[in-house]
Amino acid sequence: MKITLIQDVIAWSDKQANFNRINRHLETLQGETDLVVLPEMFSTGFCTNRLDLAEEGKGETVQTLSNWAKNFGIALTGSFIACENNRYFNRSFFVFPDGNIQTADKRHLFRHGGEHQYFSAGNRHLLVHYKKWNICVLVCYDIRFPVWSRNVDNRYDLLIYTANFPSKRIRDWDILLQARAIENQAYVCGLNRVGTDGQGIEYNGHSTLVDFKGRFLLTFPENIFDIKTAEISLDSLQNYRQRFPVWMDADRFQIIE
Repeated sequence: MKITLIQDVIAWSDKQANFNRINRHLETLQGETDLVVLPEMFSTGFCTNRLDLAEEGKGETVQTLSNWAKNFGIALTGSFIACENNRYFNRSFFVFPDGNIQTADKRHLFRHGGEHQYFSAGNRHLLVHYKKWNICVLVCYDIRFPVWSRNVDNRYDLLIYTANFPSKRIRDWDILLQARAIENQAYVCGLNRVGTDGQGIEYNGHSTLVDFKGRFLLTFPENIFDIKTAEISLDSLQNYRQRFPVWMDADRFQIIE
């Protein structure tokens, strides 16, 4: 499967500007990839206190994503601000090439940034099956919580974190991505934004794709917009799990709400 990471700047609270820019990126990727990964809150930036940007049901963002997937024949993943029954969510999504979408909500809300004051936490994983791959999509701060990220009985082959991870803590991001790959015997993709947001917070990227041994398959230059694609092998992953079946000795646990 070919996976493409778009390490991009996000226009603060300006959906149309972000839609227009990403549409131009996707035009160049048609026929070149299977899955495109976008940043957390790709259409607005990390506007946690701008609840007016949230959308209910199949709003503008969902419709745009669905149209992109169908028009360009690719799958897309990332997150956006959603509203449901007067509650607000940082909602991860996976859109299939036929336009169908699956979603789940960010579990761990970034207390240090006040996200918990406005958003409600999710209680389930976004797990999808696409091109023979089992894929799990989590959001940014979730990377710090290995229990929530745990690959129980190899239920996923590719773990994706879509993020707005500030440059001041980027060393944590680098280390945690490798750790999550090694401990879960899975490919791990971390997609982070670049630029400065509307609150003056700086992001320097460090987007990456890591294999099941923690080896870097894709890396990005700091502070620069870029698009990169790599091909990952399910056979290589499954052979490694058979030869070195660490997953069979994993601890059993249950998450209690």
